[in-house]
Amino acid sequence: MTPTLNGIARRAGAVLAGVALAAGVATGSAAAADKPTIRFGVPTWTGVTVKSEVAAQILEHMGYATKQTTASPAVALNTIKSDELDVYLGGWMPTEKEMIDPLVENNEAKVLTTNISDAIMGLAVPKYVWEAGVKTEADLAEHAGKFDKKIYGIEAGSGFNKNIKEAIDNDRHGLGDWQLISSSTSGMLAQTERAIQKDDWIVFLGWEPHWMNIRFDIKYLKAVGEPKIAETTSDVLTVANIKLGERHPDVETFFSQYVVRKDEQSKWVLQHGQQDMPAEEVASQWIAGNLDRVAEFLDGVKARDGQPAIEAVKAAVGS
Repeated sequence: MTPTLNGIARRAGAVLAGVALAAGVATGSAAAADKPTIRFGVPTWTGVTVKSEVAAQILEHMGYATKQTTASPAVALNTIKSDELDVYLGGWMPTEKEMIDPLVENNEAKVLTTNISDAIMGLAVPKYVWEAGVKTEADLAEHAGKFDKKIYGIEAGSGFNKNIKEAIDNDRHGLGDWQLISSSTSGMLAQTERAIQKDDWIVFLGWEPHWMNIRFDIKYLKAVGEPKIAETTSDVLTVANIKLGERHPDVETFFSQYVVRKDEQSKWVLQHGQQDMPAEEVASQWIAGNLDRVAEFLDGVKARDGQPAIEAVKAAVGS
């Protein structure tokens, strides 16, 4: 299935003015005068890219126009505050807590829902390593030789790389003579894939949702004691313009019910990020094949013409 002409045209548009202009390129054309435009802030994260595209296509089937603007989390949140954007689906907590909480407390933005719950990030190993007895962070040192005393991280300067380096520097769990291998995310995953293909032992920084959880049979190590080396769970929030519900109550209801499962987003990341499917195609195929899930998002929601929104979506996808 190829992207619709409407979808292609929608992404040909202009750049947001002001602060967003400096940080992100808008995708989407000017809407027809009779269609209100719902404006998304989208960070350059594969999962949020597809998650935003799914929502945008549903809204278009309901009779709205949409505009997606590439922006960092800080820019997206600030432009929601200044009423230049309507919604941001990438509110990763607790990482963005210091940015989001003040906006909510000052009634400059609102949180509509947690669209992903219990996202995981931590040290991970292949399942065969876990089955051999490495199930916690404290088990690593006992098998140091098999790991070549290396932990594979991601980009230098990331928060979790810092946590791993501090654990090594403080000889936590006997890791004092281990080495953190910083790399690009793609480089780390390539190293992991090579190790798994040869049944070699490797410990690396993993997270979910992500395609690695589909492609690789992996397990996350439990933390033992405090501070944890890397284990954490996070929620991802939907942050909206405080005026969204007043302007478009059905749109706000939809976003408050738009909650994605981790396995769904992991598959989207695999298709778009690894299999090079355009986000538009990933979204359109998923919507057409998962109308039961779309119906959950649209419970009690009406399209702009007054019909139940799910019926508008079904008509649009030919179901």
